Amino acid sequence: MKRVVVAGVLVLGMVVLGLGQARVPLKFTLDWAFQGPQAPFLLALYKGYYAEEGLDVTLDRGYGSADAVSKIASAAYDIGFADINSMIEFNVQNPQQALIAIAIVYDYPPFSLVTLKGRGIAEPKDIVGKKIGAPAGDASRRLFPLFARAVGIDPAALGEWTTMTPALREPMLQQGQVDVISAHFFTAVLNLKAIGVAEKDIQVFLYADYGVDVYGNAVMCAPKLLQEKPEAVRGFLRALTKAWKETIADPKAAIAYVKRADPLIDERVELERLQLAIDVCMLTPDVRARGFGDARLVRLAGAIQLVAQAFGLATVPAPETVFTNAFLPPLADRLPPR
Repeated sequence: MKRVVVAGVLVLGMVVLGLGQARVPLKFTLDWAFQGPQAPFLLALYKGYYAEEGLDVTLDRGYGSADAVSKIASAAYDIGFADINSMIEFNVQNPQQALIAIAIVYDYPPFSLVTLKGRGIAEPKDIVGKKIGAPAGDASRRLFPLFARAVGIDPAALGEWTTMTPALREPMLQQGQVDVISAHFFTAVLNLKAIGVAEKDIQVFLYADYGVDVYGNAVMCAPKLLQEKPEAVRGFLRALTKAWKETIADPKAAIAYVKRADPLIDERVELERLQLAIDVCMLTPDVRARGFGDARLVRLAGAIQLVAQAFGLATVPAPETVFTNAFLPPLADRLPPR
């Protein structure tokens, strides 16, 4: 099987099964770059788990959840990994292109506010009157109204946000140009440490710890794929579930596959990033009980209501239009390693 890596794109050459039966091609997009939390997808690719399911998967890095959602909806990709809340917003605004989530990967979302000790912010309410910033499309920034309501802050009391590129977010916090940033916590913490901030000086307010009970990233696709290639979808999720379990059991080994995708990564940093994602987002009480990929419909319904409020959506989608567990492997195959 021929493999080519070109500009963040992993391409597996088409191979043939048995008596000329071609593998089913699937184009897959990640939400972001090849980093620790994306390890299960890369492990499944390089260990041949997709191929074992009769799939020829092309896996590309992403450029943000909103971008990934748009690319899947436009059929540039068959399937992908992105923030389910961004998908909900897109679905309401583009009902003819609506997507559906088929496996929850971040059972708790990584949304957070991050500040530094010495900025006079000991609890969330202390951010009132402080300078707060983030890139314009940052998911934590866009969902900030939910966090504000949960902790009793009037979002309007904060004044204007400072907008910067992702690369400048943590340096601007370090330099005091802003007092607080919004970010995926595992991104902000490691980026701050990389520019010399001591971990003990970093203060994180995780939205999930303050009652913002929404889901995070999920695998998603167009309903058309479920109708036309249901066995391919089931095979993809079987392969991913197997890889997810191996990633949970041995994160260090899983990082080797991220390194294979991007030789320039710092393995130590990405292992720490992956472990943070596992500890907070992936291996939650719900996941220990319900296994990888599933969602509780009552919780999902409440999350959709919250997202509709935060984004000012005209309608509130029904949970069954947002997520289905019908293509997941059996529970016994999805339970995390003990």
